[in-house]
Formats: sequence, structure tokens, C-alpha cells
Amino acid sequence: MNLIRHVLVVCAIGAMIVLSTSCNGSKVPTKKYSFTGRVVSIDSQSHTAMIDGDNVPGFMEAMAMEYKVKPETMLKQLMPGDSISADLIVVGPDPKDPESPPDSWLENIKVTGHAASPPAKGANSLHMPVRGEDVPDFTFVNQDGKRIALSQYRGHVLVVTFIYTRCPFSDFCPRMSANFDEVYKQFATNQSLAKTHLLSISFDPEHDTPKVLRKYGFSVAHTKDAALFRRWEFAAPKADEMPKLEEFFALTVTPQGGMLTHNLSTAVIGPDGKIADWYHGNDWQVSDLIKDAADAGAPRG
Repeated sequence: MNLIRHVLVVCAIGAMIVLSTSCNGSKVPTKKYSFTGRVVSIDSQSHTAMIDGDNVPGFMEAMAMEYKVKPETMLKQLMPGDSISADLIVVGPDPKDPESPPDSWLENIKVTGHAASPPAKGANSLHMPVRGEDVPDFTFVNQDGKRIALSQYRGHVLVVTFIYTRCPFSDFCPRMSANFDEVYKQFATNQSLAKTHLLSISFDPEHDTPKVLRKYGFSVAHTKDAALFRRWEFAAPKADEMPKLEEFFALTVTPQGGMLTHNLSTAVIGPDGKIADWYHGNDWQVSDLIKDAADAGAPRG
């Protein structure tokens, strides 16, 4: 009996191993590319680095964008201006779940050179908005199907951020929208924000139609009251206007596996139509944005 019991246990374990192997036989595709570039800035809170990357043959052209870094402790060894080499790891989507988002990061990073100051911007580097810079009069179609232009907000403080409604990463678009919702809630009681307007701009105009944007706006603001859109609008540019918009606001958007890989860009535009402050990444706090908006709208002596 003991022998039979032993054989049955062994068979059961064998069956479990076979079943496990069978269930995990479909692996998530992973590719590794050789990567080189120059560090522009470090975002320790989101564990990312803005890197002006060189061309990655077979994957992407030279561009500056945010990259996750593994291990995260490596960020402490990087400084703006450093030249690096690394492995760029690209994973997914899962063959069993075509809707699953892809992922990517840099690992095995080596610093190959230092610079006393960040490197000069090359032809493929991002333009970084700076305080006092005039913002072009970009135009969009909002959640009501109405054509709007940035110039119409002159005399008010306009706070803009960039999202797309299908974004699955909680620390990206959903976080930006949640932060804007917190700012919006302050409008009712904070008089310093009386002339502040919010604008969430989608960089996915083909999918994010006015109807989609309107539904998304109600969802992230947790309301069905159309009065929301008097102070917080959702809009998208025409597809052929995206390149200029991306270039000015240091936005990078790359289609990948049915999703969009992108960085984050949030700007405070003063009543004069000039940049009052600009944030890349998601390391800004709601309190910081409220202060910047209030300062930008304060009467000048």
C-alpha cells in the first residue's frame, strides 16, 4: 500500500509539473536592444530618467524620452550630462491577453562619460518649455465638438496636461487626471484660482473623439454635470498638428503593441500666454500646481 501511495504521489506531482509547464508554455515576448544616450534629468519619485537616446536600429529613431531604470538604485549613480550605454528591454504584450500593455526599461546601465553640464541639444532632442516663453496658438476640438484655441484663454491662467483615454498605467494619464480633479475641486473655495482653467489634451485624436472625451471627463471628475466643462475641458488636436504640439511641450508618443508609449508634460500658462511653469514626469504635487497657478494669476505691480 505504501508503495502504491508513493507511486500515486509521484504521478500527481509529475502531472502538476506537466500542467504547469503547459499553462506557462506561451511566454510573453521579450526583446533586448543595445542602447546609448545622454541623461537629461532624473525623476527619483517615479524611478525614471529623461534620456536623449541615440537611434536604436530595428526599434526606434533617436529621441529624448523618459525611461524606467532597473535596478532603481542605479538612478543615484546617474547625473544630468552623463553619457550611458545600457540594455533596452521591451516586453509584451502577453500573447494570451492582446489587450495587455507592453512594458520597457533600461538595465545593465554603464556610465561611459561625464559632462560638467547637460549636453547641448541635438537635432533630435526635445525642446523644453521655459518660463517666459510664448506658447503657440495651438487649436483643438473639445468634448462638445467645438473648435478652441489657446489664445482664447488670454487673461486667464491655463493649466494643460497631456493624456489619452485608453492609458492603462496608473502613474501616467490616470494620475494626471486625478491630480487635475483635485485642482478642480479647489475652484469652489480657493479665490486665488478664480481665473484658472484646466485643459486635458489627448494625443490620441483618432480614438479620442469629442464623445469619448466627454465620457472620460465625466468619469475622471466623478460627475455627470456638464458644468464641469466650464472650467475643465478635454480636447484633441488634428492628427497633422500633433508633431508641432509634441515638439513644443517636450512630448514623446510612440505606438507600441496597440498602445502608446509616452512621457508626461504639464504646463502652467499665464494670462499673457507665456509659460509660467512646466513639469515633465509625474513628480509634481497638486499643492505645487495650485501655488504656481495662483502665482501666475496674481496681479502684477
